[in-house]
Amino acid sequence: MSTWGGGYVTDIAYVNGWYREQSPLIMALACLLGGVASPMPGPDDEVSYLELGCGHGFGAMATAASNPNWRVTAIDFNPAHVVAARERAAEAGLDNITFIEADLASLADDHARARLVPMADFVSMHGVWSWVPVVVRTGIVNLLRDKVQPGGVVHVSYNALPAWGNALGFQRLIRSVGRQRVGRSDRQAGEGLQFLRELFAADALQLQRSYVVQALMERLGELPLTYLTHEYMNASWAPCFMADVAEALADAKLEFAASASLHENFPELTLNDAQRALSQRFDDPMLRELIKDHCLERLLRHDVYVRGARHIPPPQRDAALADLSIVLHVRPEEMPREGNFPAGKAELNPKFYQPVARALANGPRRVRDLLQLPEIEGKRDNPAELIGVLVGAALADVALRPDAPPSAVARRFNRMAARWLRPIEVPDRPMAAASYRLGMPAPASVLDLTVLEYTMAGEGTVEALMRCFATVATINDEAKLGEVLSAAIENRLPRLRAAGVL
Repeated sequence: MSTWGGGYVTDIAYVNGWYREQSPLIMALACLLGGVASPMPGPDDEVSYLELGCGHGFGAMATAASNPNWRVTAIDFNPAHVVAARERAAEAGLDNITFIEADLASLADDHARARLVPMADFVSMHGVWSWVPVVVRTGIVNLLRDKVQPGGVVHVSYNALPAWGNALGFQRLIRSVGRQRVGRSDRQAGEGLQFLRELFAADALQLQRSYVVQALMERLGELPLTYLTHEYMNASWAPCFMADVAEALADAKLEFAASASLHENFPELTLNDAQRALSQRFDDPMLRELIKDHCLERLLRHDVYVRGARHIPPPQRDAALADLSIVLHVRPEEMPREGNFPAGKAELNPKFYQPVARALANGPRRVRDLLQLPEIEGKRDNPAELIGVLVGAALADVALRPDAPPSAVARRFNRMAARWLRPIEVPDRPMAAASYRLGMPAPASVLDLTVLEYTMAGEGTVEALMRCFATVATINDEAKLGEVLSAAIENRLPRLRAAGVL
């Protein structure tokens, strides 16, 4: 393991990924659902977006490609990440994104370097806060104090307590055992995880009683070792209570607004009747969140903060929500009949959601118009519920420019992304495709990106795609591969077309 990282994993690169909670549109939508006046961008607004800890920059580049009039700045500590991201941004022809190598512990105090960071309307930091030491967290707060605009929105995700409480020991175990081995940190992680597996099988009490360890054991074969290394081999790994994060960010004049995991803003979807009654005894939002965290297996929090939060009444919130347009990411016949929420299963009334899904089959529609469809049966005066269910369950997303055609910038990025990811990722790995219509990336697998690439080149046939995947596909059965590719062409392309990707 390299030593210049101060205990942070730097000798192997982080995994590629896109996390929808990082989208400014999701952040703004979360604010509205939380009753906070939202700086929802307009179609032609010049937005400044800042990402702290950008890794390879896939998400930042996809956001920049979806919004060529935005200014995107992405910062990472690892120079290998930054140089690779710059090369890919240049290959995609993105001229509205800047990558900066910097130590967040000292960036705010390095005045010459800090001048490279513009004032930001939206900031995101995914998975950074609970992986870095206190000195870096302090540097992050100082940077946010200097660089977040009044009314600006900040997204922060972190490993949350108390859900991680009875699992703190297993991370220490993985790291301590792994560090007995000399070599790269991923090999150390592999050694630690193998020992964890053996000790778990030997009925170690503290491991057997941990929900987190049980879940990890079930998924260990699915998760990339690169991800597990970055998650568990950092010296400063430390889950946090939400109130402590809020107290730290208050020094940058940031106030908690909502959860970017949108369904968590609805108490009836997250708490049972008795839990809600106990929570409602208190007006303090921090205490309500602490109570909620004791009722949920919420290992990762996605919180949204605002610098200068302005609370609005429900009628004003509903009017703003009703004017939004949304696009469906599934076919109408794939619309589920029920949703799985922390409070239990909730029926999605087919007499309400099926007509809505059919209306969305060919592209975005305004929420206000959806609620006025003559054939729907159910409440027509609750845009928050419609958006909270569809967008919260990732069945749909907001469309910033609902009538816009596909853009050349987004298409160029998507072609580059397909060429970049295909040799190194499995075909069904969830990623994203840039969309000017949405103003944010649309969900797309590596397979989807490849189908897009070949379709845009006029070669989107099953035969051509099978030749492409012949050397990298994890599906060895040729007939099965053909079925998968046919389904992607027939089912996924229409949804990506509706999202303005194609």
